[in-house]
Amino acid sequence: MLDAVERKIEQFIADLNDQEVSGLYAQLPHGKRLRAKLILKIAGNSLSVVKTAAVVEMIHAASLLHDDVIDDAFTRRSKPSLNALYGNKTAIMLGDILYSKGFFELNNISPEVSKVISNAVIQLSLGELKDVSLSKTFNLNKEVYLEMTYQKTASLMEASAGAAALLAGKSREDYMTYGRNLGIAFQMIDDLLDITSDSQTLGKPALHDFEEGKTTLPYIYLHELLESEDKEKLRSLHGKKLSIQEQQWIKMKMQEHQVIQKSYEEAKVLIVEAIELMNKRGEDALSSIAMQMIERDF
Repeated sequence: MLDAVERKIEQFIADLNDQEVSGLYAQLPHGKRLRAKLILKIAGNSLSVVKTAAVVEMIHAASLLHDDVIDDAFTRRSKPSLNALYGNKTAIMLGDILYSKGFFELNNISPEVSKVISNAVIQLSLGELKDVSLSKTFNLNKEVYLEMTYQKTASLMEASAGAAALLAGKSREDYMTYGRNLGIAFQMIDDLLDITSDSQTLGKPALHDFEEGKTTLPYIYLHELLESEDKEKLRSLHGKKLSIQEQQWIKMKMQEHQVIQKSYEEAKVLIVEAIELMNKRGEDALSSIAMQMIERDF
């Protein structure tokens, strides 16, 4: 069924009748297509469902293009990012084109689906702005981190599940909760992998988030648990290029205070709730997708 989504995206791009856009889009990595998978699992593979999945993936791709520019990221999934290859202006404009084409196609699906997806893009943009603002200081507020994570990452996953439920004639509430929990947990685990995985696995430098000024959940918890002198040291390392010794110190302190496990358990609570909701509805495939997120080693 994902093949049908890929073909629909290719059709949407071809409709633009622009060789440069087609060539640029062809260089983007496809990723896991998690949002499309959710939509297809919830709502089947009718034309309107495939179109919705295609639009959501185009919107997601657009958000990543803008994200790479904002973060000065020169790799995306171990390959050079589009902004690294062609510059920020090209990456931003391709993102704008994908957003615009996605919104245009939403109008041909359903007004209600369009509202759900459009609202998520507003939240996504607000979350991106909040992420930029938060990177200027060492954020110690967990609730602010969670709000930003919901907006920037989970809102589109929540909307994907909600739009699919609308198309399938299913009650939206449980599915949107599932998508929201999955999205927040997905980002939490991604934040953990930035600390625990090596650069080759990540496709970007390890501890890159902290160097970029992002204070993710493990750093918030670590700061709470450190002695005052070590708190000051951690804050002094925020937003700067870390030496190998400084990276090792952060990882050692996280291991000492079991911060990775504490953060993982918090993500796991969200996933378990999502699984329980889907099990009640007999949505085994959705439970399986959620389970895969927590069946991993750190």
